[in-house]
Amino acid sequence: MTRAILALGSNLGERRGTLSAAVGDLVDRPEVRLVDVSPVVSTKPVGGPEGQPDFLNMVIAVDTTLDPLELLAHCQAVERAHHRERKVRWGARTLDIDIISYGDMRSQDPALTLPHPRAAERAFVLYPWALMDPNATLDGRPVAELAVAAADMPGIGHAELEPLGGDGLPA
Repeated sequence: MTRAILALGSNLGERRGTLSAAVGDLVDRPEVRLVDVSPVVSTKPVGGPEGQPDFLNMVIAVDTTLDPLELLAHCQAVERAHHRERKVRWGARTLDIDIISYGDMRSQDPALTLPHPRAAERAFVLYPWALMDPNATLDGRPVAELAVAAADMPGIGHAELEPLGGDGLPA
């Protein structure tokens, strides 16, 4: 098993329900086991077209026997199941799932760069990850410190800061 960190976001439709269902879909196979779930945070969109609705974002840790490209294909299948359309780069979407890290693997593969090439500068990934695991590191740097330094940290909304379910797992 390899530990992978996945970031999930949604800014269209029933965002909270979509995130909860997506977590369930991601781990609804024997090769993927849920380890931990971050609280859900509200964030302003980063990049993309103006006027998008705010996102709900979260991070999960999974242990998996899928190789990185199989995990990517699985994540994209879950996105499609939740009506993800890829029309505008960084546009509004029902569901976005990114593989942030896959063990200590480093890859420059055009299909999947690991760790995620922009994760270290995105509070919408780093902040919920640090809440889930205060000791997490990305490329040897503390995730919590990276979150504080991220340009989008002022766009994090604390009103949505709560787990999906009362026990911290998806409702």
